[in-house]
Amino acid sequence: MTPRQLRIEKKTNTNPKLKTLTFKDRLAALKNIPAFFKLVWQTSPAMTVVSAALRLLRSAIPLAILYAGKIIIDDVVLLHAAKGTLSNNHLWQWVGIEFNLIILSDILNRGISLMDGLLGDLFANHSSVRIMKHAATLDLDQFEDSVFYDKLERARQQTAGRTILLSQIMSQVQDIITMVFLAAGLVAFNPWLILLLLIAVVPAFLGEAHFNDRTYALTRGQTPERRELDYLRYIGASDETAKEVKIFNLSGFIIDRFKLLSGKFYVDNKLLAFRRSGWGSFFAVVGSAGYYGAYVFILTKAINGSLSIGSLTFLAGSFRQMRSYLEGILNRFTSISQSAIYLGDFFEFFTIKPKITEAKNARPFPKPIVQGFTFENVGFRYFNAERWANRHLNFTLH
Repeated sequence: MTPRQLRIEKKTNTNPKLKTLTFKDRLAALKNIPAFFKLVWQTSPAMTVVSAALRLLRSAIPLAILYAGKIIIDDVVLLHAAKGTLSNNHLWQWVGIEFNLIILSDILNRGISLMDGLLGDLFANHSSVRIMKHAATLDLDQFEDSVFYDKLERARQQTAGRTILLSQIMSQVQDIITMVFLAAGLVAFNPWLILLLLIAVVPAFLGEAHFNDRTYALTRGQTPERRELDYLRYIGASDETAKEVKIFNLSGFIIDRFKLLSGKFYVDNKLLAFRRSGWGSFFAVVGSAGYYGAYVFILTKAINGSLSIGSLTFLAGSFRQMRSYLEGILNRFTSISQSAIYLGDFFEFFTIKPKITEAKNARPFPKPIVQGFTFENVGFRYFNAERWANRHLNFTLH
């Protein structure tokens, strides 16, 4: 196998843990999250606390803005009916409060982005240093093991993408807290609205999770052919292979084979894309029906006089935002659980221990070296190999 072929094989190799990813696998992968946050805390406790505090404050802003809007609308209706006989000071106070809440929301968002970026960079550096320190403790022959090398490579790759995972998890917690605040208002009005919300969102989430798993399964089945496709693409248009292709007149065979494989991939992906789009449209209709069912219920209460116009806008806004937050939480769960599986590769590297340990009463290294090093009856063989590369060697290194 040439170096180019080797690079293609490594590039197209997929993580087997993701090939048959199920909902149960996603839940099991979340066990890596506590260890991940422990590592984040070790990176910078101060930044972690500041980031959590900013997100906690930000999670209460949507409900506060909705409530301020409710008061403003009710005051406008009241002042309009009073025909100028009432003072409008209360109205302008709440307009000022809503303005300040919006400014505070923007400041908190910028602070959260700043903390996420700085903490993510520190975490990447901290993780890289930890990997290098652990690699320095391992035996030299372990680096000859392909399985060990794969674990080392995956651990290195995880240090770059963990910034996104950190932001996703923190955003997930923030959105859940916001949903709790919004849900409190809906439950106080009518608990059945929460059930309508679940009807509006959960089917779409289950559909997305199903088709994500189908995509992973399809990708797994295409892995060998995709490796061949990459190789055909390379040898069919490369200066390194142009001479052999022309001498043996291989261009027609390469092109036909490429067309066959790429066409098969296109058909398979098209069928899955059509099914995903069709079911996605169906679940979107179900979600919209659930949302407007709740909206009609709220409108009916307002028409009957059970709700003020301000309460109508508050409840409708709360339901609409809760639907958006719940959709984001459920869809983000897929991405977080997938990243959590990759985290397993990161932490698995640190479970590797050296087989050769330093003796407690080891003889000190001579300073300076006077006579050199004498090797008596030594040998070497590669990791997991049965055949010795060298055996029974005796020599002195001066």
